[in-house]
Amino acid sequence: MTQAVLEHVNFTVPDAAATAAWLCEVFGWKIRWQGAARNGGRSIHVGTEDDYLVVFTPKEGVGQNTQGKDVTGAMNHIGVVVDDLDAVEVKVKAHGFPTFNHADYEPGRRFYFEDENGIEFEVVSYG
Repeated sequence: MTQAVLEHVNFTVPDAAATAAWLCEVFGWKIRWQGAARNGGRSIHVGTEDDYLVVFTPKEGVGQNTQGKDVTGAMNHIGVVVDDLDAVEVKVKAHGFPTFNHADYEPGRRFYFEDENGIEFEVVSYG
């Protein structure tokens, strides 16, 4: 049997187009597909040929998550592996997202940032 592979993660944002745009700019990804989604919403698939993130905006708009990350089912962060950590950090900061929790550790280096939607990303390089 072949090993299972994570293909995508789907999460809700207030403006799928805006989130997809910065994801493409920061990580060098492309829009794989976009169109109508459930209940009149809109989805955009952003990533590589092998894996991607789906950013979804519902027709009626979004509410705020007031429960934080310490509840069952909450997403803590999305991890992205890059070749050039420093270059990606420059792009992240250019979008106005402050970076934090920098670390040099075996086997790599990393930093975190939170986007305009309150979604936390870990960016790591193993090079």
